[in-house]
Amino acid sequence: MSVWNKKNISKSEVEELQHRYDVDPITASIMVRRNLVSGRDIMYYREDDLRFQHSPFSFAAMEDVVDRILSARDEHEKVLIFGDRDVDGVSATTVLYECLNTMGLDVRFRLPKGDDAYGLSTTAVEEFAADYGSLVITVDCGISNNAEIALAAEKGLDVIVVDHHNPPAELPQPALIIDPKLEDSGYPFKDISGCAVVYKLVSALRFSQTEWYKQEITLLNVRPLNEAFTVECIKTRNLVPIKRLDISVAPGLSVTQTALPSFLQGQLIFVWDGETTARLLEQVFGKGVDFNCFDVRPEVAKLMPHLAGLSLLRVKDLSKFAKYGDHPATEIGGFYNIFVTYIQQRVKQLFPNLAHEEERDMQLVALAALADIMPMKDENRLFVKQGLSSINAGRIRTGLLELMSHLNLLSRRVTSSDLSWLVVSHLNAAGRLGHAELAADLFLSSDAAHRDSVAARIIDLNTERKKLSADAWNYAHIQAEASIPLHHNKLCVVIDERINRGVSGILAGRLVSTYDVPAMAVTFVDDTAIGSMRSCRDYDVTALLDTLSPLFLNHGGHNFAAGFSFQRERLAEFKARVQELSATIELSASRSNTFEIDAEVPAPYLTAQLLDVCDAFEPCGEENPQILFMSRSLPVLDAVVMGKGEKQHLKLTLGTGKTKWPALFWNKAELLHREVEVGDKIDVLYHVERNMFNGAETPQLVLLDLKRS
Repeated sequence: MSVWNKKNISKSEVEELQHRYDVDPITASIMVRRNLVSGRDIMYYREDDLRFQHSPFSFAAMEDVVDRILSARDEHEKVLIFGDRDVDGVSATTVLYECLNTMGLDVRFRLPKGDDAYGLSTTAVEEFAADYGSLVITVDCGISNNAEIALAAEKGLDVIVVDHHNPPAELPQPALIIDPKLEDSGYPFKDISGCAVVYKLVSALRFSQTEWYKQEITLLNVRPLNEAFTVECIKTRNLVPIKRLDISVAPGLSVTQTALPSFLQGQLIFVWDGETTARLLEQVFGKGVDFNCFDVRPEVAKLMPHLAGLSLLRVKDLSKFAKYGDHPATEIGGFYNIFVTYIQQRVKQLFPNLAHEEERDMQLVALAALADIMPMKDENRLFVKQGLSSINAGRIRTGLLELMSHLNLLSRRVTSSDLSWLVVSHLNAAGRLGHAELAADLFLSSDAAHRDSVAARIIDLNTERKKLSADAWNYAHIQAEASIPLHHNKLCVVIDERINRGVSGILAGRLVSTYDVPAMAVTFVDDTAIGSMRSCRDYDVTALLDTLSPLFLNHGGHNFAAGFSFQRERLAEFKARVQELSATIELSASRSNTFEIDAEVPAPYLTAQLLDVCDAFEPCGEENPQILFMSRSLPVLDAVVMGKGEKQHLKLTLGTGKTKWPALFWNKAELLHREVEVGDKIDVLYHVERNMFNGAETPQLVLLDLKRS
């Protein structure tokens, strides 16, 4: 029996969000139920400008990586990009290849083919070294390729690892590494895709072409405070704050008696309203001190005229960052935010192609975020919003355009679900079946006819992938059911030579959704066992796989989705250890039959305007599911069965007063005459969605559960 759970919330919290962020009551109540109450969290739901993303130079190693790539360009070195076979890996490869190629580097890329193992291979290292290469950049892989990177060093190759997977206990050496999951990465958000990490590198490379790269600039502000003055400074490098100074100074104090001289030494000093700042500094330190400041306000006003003549006191109140801050806004904070915005806009003004390049990249970053099931929070929301926005504006990048044409997606409003279930699944099919190069060719080819042909081939591969997935399920589910009791009802393990390695991850995912326990799907390529693991119920697979690492040739991935390999001869040992360790697995309570209700909507308020509420939470996905509404006592005006064959659906017409709502319950035709009849009044759980038919868009309910009132 299903459980309907509607969390009790504070009315005062809802009202505070309404007033502070100008949201409607339903949206505010949903935010509170989902614990979206901090300004930082709400910002990513209310804003879509990439200005709110994190700086690429937050990565501690970013400047070193950029310098190494610039050196490769200047020295005319050969560079190899080595990526992964999935959508994230191919997208990351594409974004980096296009950037380096545009910058004039001698660059080529390589992806796993056929039954190649995941990650950088010794073959790739040896062949590239033999071709007089000197720099390898791994994308969406590499963090666990210790042996291969050590071999590269022996061959005289430098390696840059650009990854987002969980790092092993011992990092590959020697290598420059950018991975948000490193403890000392410096990056404030760990859960971005491999393609997003590459996009950060590409953004940093583009910034390196400007006069502001490596430039240390100090922002300085002086403000009276009672009988004294406060001097505030933020020192920046590549637009990232690296040091702060905040001192209170009494008039007449010598500047040498403060920390200012050492803090400002060798710096460019920017101020807002130079005349006023100079006068205040003179009042503090006298006329004999020259701070040699540059008044940035007139320059900023050229790009942002509405700021001309405003004081910092006024500017800080205009800052959107301040609006979402959980602490009072400061003048120096407002100055920093305006300064970064100004430099970013100035860069785009000086490099007019930048906006177009970024837009093309962002569509692939959006795809990767959805494909790798990144949580739809923080800057991932900006990436997907921006990608969808340009796609729906008709500015679709090459390759993606041809594939979407074959999928009949060009004449409709595309959603994150469309990208996940249609575009991503087709692109992944190419890599799963050993043809990742097709997906890369689709994005990188300059021949439109060829791209169209590749798109058609990818469609065919997805059809083949579906058959392989169905076949795998047919002979795996019986073994799966038998394995669960053997593993203490905490794990499902399927080991079968017939499983195509390209669908092992799909099979593991289906096992998880069917049996509500973590699952392993293992197959074989010659004498090597290849396994995929998927998890659920808050169980992090990292510790389990790390415990098994002495058995493995390689392993790695994410907390809830990982892969591994071992020699066939160790199969018996693997099975015994997994069975033994399964007893230690701790799973949270099953939530498979529990529905978390976001908002209860009385019948008179069930209108098409609920779509606007849903739109405020798009894009939906991992950690941000579709909004689940509940309504009570809706009369059933009509009921019919739809569909042919085994899967039939229930279509109801529900009354809400003045409005009649179509309501679909997928695969639940059997409920008619058993749980519901025309004339009944029912309570329903549902999503509100748009139905497209013959070019017309109409709202509809998609039911998840119903009960007689």
